[in-house]
Amino acid sequence: MTNFYNNKVIWITGASSGIGKGLVEVLSQYAVTLVISARRESELQNVLHENKNKNAKIHILAFDLLAIDDFKAHTASIVEQFGSIDILFNNGGISQRSLAIETPLEIDRKIIEVNYFSNIELTKCVLPFMLAQKRGIIAVTSSISGKFGYYQRSGYAASKHALHGYYESLYLENRLQGIHVTMICPGSIKTNISHNAINKEGQPTGVSEERLEKGMDAVVCAQQIISAVAKNKKEVLIGHKELIPVYLKRYFPFLFWRIIQSLKP
Repeated sequence: MTNFYNNKVIWITGASSGIGKGLVEVLSQYAVTLVISARRESELQNVLHENKNKNAKIHILAFDLLAIDDFKAHTASIVEQFGSIDILFNNGGISQRSLAIETPLEIDRKIIEVNYFSNIELTKCVLPFMLAQKRGIIAVTSSISGKFGYYQRSGYAASKHALHGYYESLYLENRLQGIHVTMICPGSIKTNISHNAINKEGQPTGVSEERLEKGMDAVVCAQQIISAVAKNKKEVLIGHKELIPVYLKRYFPFLFWRIIQSLKP
């Protein structure tokens, strides 16, 4: 796997915490160029400091995922500076904790804008460069919520479901031009996603969920992700027993609905 990543230019969004930060920690062991992005530059500086004595060359590019008009300029600056973008880890996003009936449409729109439209717009900016160099990998962080809906996740689940439809189509259209897509579906990973998830007012809940506190370490998750990407997997499920409903829905839908309805919201 070392040879697969060495000398590649890799762009990671959502790199200041959670899975994105885990990806930086794991990939910085290789002789790669990492461009790490998130909204807060100070947090990216902390990530850079934690990994500065490893093998990677790490560069910070801070921006807000809602500032989509800047995406083309950011993409062009990376290509101009480093010559290519070999892998895009489209990882940034937000989660939700609110009932559908209580969630105003503007909150649903915000979730869709960040998790879907910002995601695919960044891909639209990067893809022409990848097509020109006749190679490229787009790794997209979805969720098991992209495979089935769950309580208080209506907008979030919708945004993740949309990513699957979009990227399956994009892959089919571009696979013969050297473009590969890996859809990443994490389950319970020990991150601050629930703490930062927005409520019906659009504010962070500030609450950490017990199941996530007991979840898989983000670095372990990142290791599984980079292994899946190196193996050209089209989709990877990452987690433990929380992945069972994905398989139940696929093979035993009646059993899936019986179990999922019995779970505590």
